[in-house]
Amino acid sequence: MWRLAGLLLGGAIIGRVLLASAWIGIALVALSLLAWHYLRLWRVLRLLRERRLLVAPLGRGVWGELESLLYRRQRESLVRKRKLASILRAYRQVAAAVPDGAVVLERQGLAILWFNDSAARLLGLRYPHDLGARFTNLLRTPRVLEWFNGPDRLEPLLDLTVPGNDNVRLSLRLIAYTENQWLLVVRDISTLMRLEQVRRDFVANVSHELRTPLTVIHGYLDMLEPGDNPEWAPIIEEMRTQTGRMAQIVEDLLMLSRLEAQSRASDETVIMSSLLRTLEREAQALSRGRQHIQVVDTAQCDLAGSLKELHSAFSNLVSNAVRYTPDGGKITIRWQRRDDGGAMLSVTDTGVGIPAQHIPRITERFYRVSSSRSRDSGGTGLGLSIVKHVLGRHHAQLLIESEVSIGSSFACVFGPGSVREHR
Repeated sequence: MWRLAGLLLGGAIIGRVLLASAWIGIALVALSLLAWHYLRLWRVLRLLRERRLLVAPLGRGVWGELESLLYRRQRESLVRKRKLASILRAYRQVAAAVPDGAVVLERQGLAILWFNDSAARLLGLRYPHDLGARFTNLLRTPRVLEWFNGPDRLEPLLDLTVPGNDNVRLSLRLIAYTENQWLLVVRDISTLMRLEQVRRDFVANVSHELRTPLTVIHGYLDMLEPGDNPEWAPIIEEMRTQTGRMAQIVEDLLMLSRLEAQSRASDETVIMSSLLRTLEREAQALSRGRQHIQVVDTAQCDLAGSLKELHSAFSNLVSNAVRYTPDGGKITIRWQRRDDGGAMLSVTDTGVGIPAQHIPRITERFYRVSSSRSRDSGGTGLGLSIVKHVLGRHHAQLLIESEVSIGSSFACVFGPGSVREHR
């Protein structure tokens, strides 16, 4: 301000001396100052408009300070951009190096926004031709479309075969990436599936080979009599019991092998009223009057599925309830509707119960809550595993609630699509 005042005073003096008017000198100085400031402003705007870096300012005053501030901000912004570009390149290199495929999709429309090299290799995507395309239009598989549109799309889709390459087996998993995007993770599980097939074949073959000798041994044991050696009677009886148990284990293993080998269950109508009567008769036969058996049918509907498989699953639940419920206890088999339109079959007992830490693993093969208790009850350790497989093939869930010394409840929950109304 002092400099500006000095320039205007000098202009007034020069105007008074040379032009006979101080105002003319002041005006000329003011116009010169305005033109000079306009040129400085125009220079800064031109550099900013052209996205060019300002040179390090050499001048002083207001414009020198302004250019210095803009210069520092530009340098800082350039450094940040370079850091972000470096981080972005590193992330892209990591995404490209990951063996699993990654595809970013729009939630609405499932348009492909980005994919890595592994996704291109596993799914046959082409860059940049397939960017913006609808994912389900490129991977035309009914299972994929049904999975995306179904309620279980956040659950992994396993054992997917790529069209044109039956040797590659994939698993797909959706992750909520942002509010408007999905992250689709694609994994090659071909090796795992081959190993699983080897395991299934081994179990099935061994079970078949064991069935015949066990049947022969059990048959001969039935023919043996203690005769003049009564002390052999309990030994022979124990041998009969154990060979029978081994034969049942073999049958359960064969049942699991058949369940795993078949892709999906049959779609017949299972008459639940008839099946409930069968379960009641089996429970009464196993119980022999030691427990009170009650069957409650309030659903008044049937199920779609395999009668043989569902009977095997429900029968395993009923036999477990009888096996682990002490004399005088109560077992309730209940068939009822759910609020969502589905149905549920539950088997509730007043037995010994299951400790909470064992419930997550109770459906594993040969998993034992207590080895001594299993030996006493004669269980094979495969019943609940069969139940889990059967329900999985019928798109149903197994819910387990239990409390030690109070009892247990095993509920088979079926969705509305599995329910068939009485005609």
